[in-house]
Amino acid sequence: MRTIRKTVLSMMLLLAGMTASAQETQFLSNNHCLYRIHQSEKYLLIPVQESAELSHVKVIANNQQLKTFNVRLANTHVDYYVPLDLEAYKSQKGLMLDIHVDGQARNDGGIANFGCWKGMKFSDSFDMKNREQYRPLYHHTPAYGWMNDPNGMFYKDGVWHLYFQHNPYGSQWENMTWGHSTSTDLVNWKFEGEAIEPDVIGTIFSGSAVVDKKNTAGFGEGAVVALYTSAGENQTQSMAYSTDNGKTFTKYEGNPIITSNVPDFRDPHMFWNEDIKKWNMILAAGQQMNIYSSDNLKDWTYESSFGAEYGNHGGVWECPDLMKLKVRGTDKEKWMLLCNINPGGPFGGSATQYFIGEFDGHKFTCESKPEVTKWMDYGKDHYATVTFDNAPDGRRVAIAWMSNWQYANQVPTLQYRSANSIARDLGLFEYKGETYCSVTPSPEMTAARSKKTSKALSEACEAVVNVKGNATITLSNDKGEKVVMTYNAKAETFEMDRTKSGKTDFSNEFAAVTKAPTYGKISQFRIFIDKSSIEVLDAEGKMAMTNLVFPSKPYNKIVVKGKRKGKYQVYKLGK
Repeated sequence: MRTIRKTVLSMMLLLAGMTASAQETQFLSNNHCLYRIHQSEKYLLIPVQESAELSHVKVIANNQQLKTFNVRLANTHVDYYVPLDLEAYKSQKGLMLDIHVDGQARNDGGIANFGCWKGMKFSDSFDMKNREQYRPLYHHTPAYGWMNDPNGMFYKDGVWHLYFQHNPYGSQWENMTWGHSTSTDLVNWKFEGEAIEPDVIGTIFSGSAVVDKKNTAGFGEGAVVALYTSAGENQTQSMAYSTDNGKTFTKYEGNPIITSNVPDFRDPHMFWNEDIKKWNMILAAGQQMNIYSSDNLKDWTYESSFGAEYGNHGGVWECPDLMKLKVRGTDKEKWMLLCNINPGGPFGGSATQYFIGEFDGHKFTCESKPEVTKWMDYGKDHYATVTFDNAPDGRRVAIAWMSNWQYANQVPTLQYRSANSIARDLGLFEYKGETYCSVTPSPEMTAARSKKTSKALSEACEAVVNVKGNATITLSNDKGEKVVMTYNAKAETFEMDRTKSGKTDFSNEFAAVTKAPTYGKISQFRIFIDKSSIEVLDAEGKMAMTNLVFPSKPYNKIVVKGKRKGKYQVYKLGK
C-alpha cells in the first residue's frame, strides 16, 4: 500500500510540474526534459545552484544541435543566475533546450521538481554590476562566471587584450571558453564577451595570440592569430584568426594543426624570434616543454624538448612562455623559460617556476644545475603566468591567475570566481653567481595611484613601506583579523602569515605561512591590497609574494615595527 501511495504521489508531482510549464517544458524521464523557447528577449537567465548535479544542455533548432554546455541547474535554491544569449538564435525555428541531469533515477519526481523551472527568466539585459563583498576593485575579474588561466594576451593600437579561461554558465570550472577583456591602462578592464567557444573538436583550453605584422599566415597584415588547445577526447592544437583586432575570431579550416599521443599536450605559446626570422612556439607535453618553429604559423616543425630532470616535477607542466631579457646592470641578454606547475608549488598546489639559459631558435639550454628550482612568486596564489605579445618599448608584461587549484572552486564568492594579479614587468638580475627573474609592478600601477597619500589603509590601495633592517608589517581590522609580514634582513627572507587573515575554513589548504628568499637586502616594499588579495613586491624586483585573503571587514590599520622604525605611505587605487 505504501509503495502504491509513493508511486501515485510521484506521478502527481510529475503531472504538476508538467501542468505548471506545459507550454515550455516536456519531461521525458526523471533525468531528461525538453525546454522550448518562444520568447523574443535577448537572454534566458538560468538559475544555478552550485551544490546541484551537472545538467548537460543541448541547444537545438531546426532539428540541429547548435551548442552544448553543462550547468548546475538549481534544485532546492538559487545561488545566482547565468545568461544564455539568445541573439545568435533569433532567426532559428523550433528553438529548444535538450536537458539531461546527472545522477540516478529518483523517487522524488526527479528533474520535474527542480526549482529552476519557476526561476527561469527571460530578459533583454543581464545585471553584471560589481556587488560582491570580495570582488577586487583594481584587479581584473570576469564579469560573471569562473575564470582561470590568462590566455592569448596581446597589445595593439593602445589597447591591452586579455583573454582567459572562462565558464559562462557557472562559477566553478566547466565549459572552457576564451572570455575577453580589454584595457587601455592595465587597471580598468572592460568585458568584451566570449571570443572563442567550444566546438566539435573540443572545449577551448589555454593558448596564445600574436599580432602578425608581416602577414606570414596569409590572414592579412596585422591580423591577430591565436593558437589554443582543443580539449576533446585528446588534446590537440588549433588555430583561429581575427581581422577586427581580436573582437571576433574565425577558426582555421585545417584544425587541428598539431597532434600528439601525449595525454597532457597543451597551452601553445608562440612568438616571433628576430634572431632566426621565424616563429617559435613552446608547449607543454607531459613533464617537458616541446619547442617548434614555423614560417607561417600554420605549419610547425618540432625542434627539441626541454625539462627532463630539470627543476620541479611534482605535478603537470603547463602554460609555458619563452622570452629574451636583458640582465640588469650588464650588457648581457639571456632567455627565460616559464613553466607553470600543478601541484608542486613551494607551499602546495600550483605555482610558476622558471629557467634561465640560452636559446638559438632550436634548443633551450639551462645555465643552472638540474636540481635548482627557481620560483617567480612565493605566495600560494600566483599561477599560469604568461606575457603579452607586442607590448610597447620591448617590455615583457606578465599577468598571472591569482588563485590555487587546491581551493579555487571553493573560495567564498558566487557570481564570479578568481581574479588576475596586477600587471608586472619582468627582467633579470644576478646574485651570487645565479641569474634570477626580477618582478616589478608595471609603470601603469604607479600611474593609477591617488595623488594624495595617507597613513590609513583603504579596501583598495598600495602601501609603500621603507625599511632599514628587520621589520614586521601587520595589516589588521577591528575584528581581530590580521596578516603579519616579517622581513629578516640577515637571513634574507620575507614571510607572510595569513592564518588569521579572516575566512579560511572553506579549505584545509588555505591557512598558510609563505616564505621567500630576498636575494639581498630590501629597502622598500610595495604592498598592493585589494578586497581579497595582498601582493608584496620588492621595489627593485628581487622578491614577489601573492596571497588571497578574505577578511570579514577590510583591513583598516597598518603597523610597521623594527629596530629602525619603518616609514610608510598609502595610495588609494581603484574606482
